[in-house]
Amino acid sequence: MNQKMSNGKKTFLFLSFAGPSVLFFILAFVFPLIYGVYLTFTDWNGLSSTVNFVGLANYKVVLHDASFWKSLSLTVGYSLVSVLTINLVAFGLAYLLTSGIKGQNFLRAGFFTPNLIGGLILGYVWQFIFSRVLVPFYKFLPVALLQKSWLSSPHTAMAAMIIVTTWQYSGYMLLIYIAGFVGIPSDLIEAAKIDGANEHRITRSIRLPLMVPSIVISLFISITRTFKVYDLNLSLTAGGPYDSTKLAAMHIFTKAFEEQKYGIGQAEALVMFIVMAAIALTQTYIGKKRELEM
Repeated sequence: MNQKMSNGKKTFLFLSFAGPSVLFFILAFVFPLIYGVYLTFTDWNGLSSTVNFVGLANYKVVLHDASFWKSLSLTVGYSLVSVLTINLVAFGLAYLLTSGIKGQNFLRAGFFTPNLIGGLILGYVWQFIFSRVLVPFYKFLPVALLQKSWLSSPHTAMAAMIIVTTWQYSGYMLLIYIAGFVGIPSDLIEAAKIDGANEHRITRSIRLPLMVPSIVISLFISITRTFKVYDLNLSLTAGGPYDSTKLAAMHIFTKAFEEQKYGIGQAEALVMFIVMAAIALTQTYIGKKRELEM
């Protein structure tokens, strides 16, 4: 009897603490995911009360939609370069801001500030900078990069997207890397210095191996955020010029809400999710494996 009462109390306590979170997770994530997968098999236009089951027809359309695959390939390239630059900048800044320089707390807050500004506002601010601020400098510094707006050329427009993305997210990853650097035992560093190791050797043999958990987390967050970017894409380039910067999220939004082909848009979103999850989970698996080896 006592054992039954004990189990009942444990169940009550578990439901009291974990129940609201589990319920919220089901309502906010599991149910929308299942409903979204269901919509990929329908011809719903997003407004009509009539929903017809069409089987795999939407996926056949997705397979032959060249514009979707072009936007997805652009997204993969944009994400790979952005993830690399974001983490290199964040790691370098974290290393600098944990070295004891003056004003490092103020600088940490300063570098984190862009992350607090919405992507939509950031896009409009940088659109003004690229189009109205940098171009007049061509009169004083006649280099080709300043001759016209970066947003008017396909190659420089994508570079502008990557620059702004790096500026926005490197401050966030900076905090994760700072936590990693601070967590490295100082006695290991001191022992290495006593043994005659220089700064390069200490970073390569002690700091980097101990920073692997922070690197894995930062890479995972960077990949998922850059894959899903829409607001910055909309306000900075609007997909132009000539759809050269139209990323997958913008293409899906256009397909689902502007063309009112919600079923096809949902199928494209599911394909993008699978690609993003495959890349993110693969790097996490490799990172965790590397972490155990070290």
